[in-house]
Amino acid sequence: MKAPAGADTPVVERFCDSVWLADGLSRNTLEAYRRDLSQFAAWLAAHEGPGILAAGPADIHRYLAWQVEERKAKPRTTGRFVSSLRRFYRFAIQESLRRDDPCAQIEAPKLPRSLPKSLTEAEVEALLAAPDPETDLGIRDKAMLETLYASGLRVSELVGLKVQQVSLDMGVVRVLGKGAKERLTPLGEESLAWIQRYQKLARPAILGARKSDTLFVTGRGGPMTRQAFWGLVKRYAAKAGIRSPISPHTLRHAFATHLINHGADLRVVQLLLGHADISTTQIYTHVARERLKQIHAKHHPRG
Repeated sequence: MKAPAGADTPVVERFCDSVWLADGLSRNTLEAYRRDLSQFAAWLAAHEGPGILAAGPADIHRYLAWQVEERKAKPRTTGRFVSSLRRFYRFAIQESLRRDDPCAQIEAPKLPRSLPKSLTEAEVEALLAAPDPETDLGIRDKAMLETLYASGLRVSELVGLKVQQVSLDMGVVRVLGKGAKERLTPLGEESLAWIQRYQKLARPAILGARKSDTLFVTGRGGPMTRQAFWGLVKRYAAKAGIRSPISPHTLRHAFATHLINHGADLRVVQLLLGHADISTTQIYTHVARERLKQIHAKHHPRG
């Protein structure tokens, strides 16, 4: 029986509320769940299908085929959809909304493990030197870039930092990451020095008479958006003569890559990045392998 258009909206919203309460997921993750499920529900309604709660494996297979053939969806897109649907139907079974899991026999497409884009240490140095330390905004930008490279924070964590999350005495930043998991990350002397200079000189000048508990503020007195910081990084990369594509996430990858290059253990990098699973961090093992090859070539008599 065909479900009326919009009939599935309440159960999708109920699911999103449930996973938010259980895992403290970010707004972007919740929006991805909501978008995937709402699009599937709309497709079912438009193709004389059942409601999303009554959909079977055949409906899911038909939708995946339609996504690939008509929408030219990439494996990563269909993989994310299958992941969203698996989570939704686990919720439906737990809530006694249905008995079986229609995703049980559906496999997500295998994705190639793409190596993270990084920067050389010389490129990072050039990028960090790009802001003008003689201006208030230049000091702020320098402090933000130094903090990002020193800590490996996600860009959302960086722009959302509150003043009280940074301990200058202890030299650490307290971060509330994905899944509301808290971690302490060292900042290093260079980053701490620039944060101190920013807080003493630039931040009061940027804020003026306004009050804010956000650490890195804009001329309006509020936090910077992720998109604005992305633009800032691209501008400084161009100034530094970096030709390869770059984003704030590139500095996070550089943080992890350079740590491993200098001998850091993969488990330590996992903790610093805030990865829940070591398998996520293992994408950096190619860096460790390359470093071992270099050490072998340099020190082994037959290298």
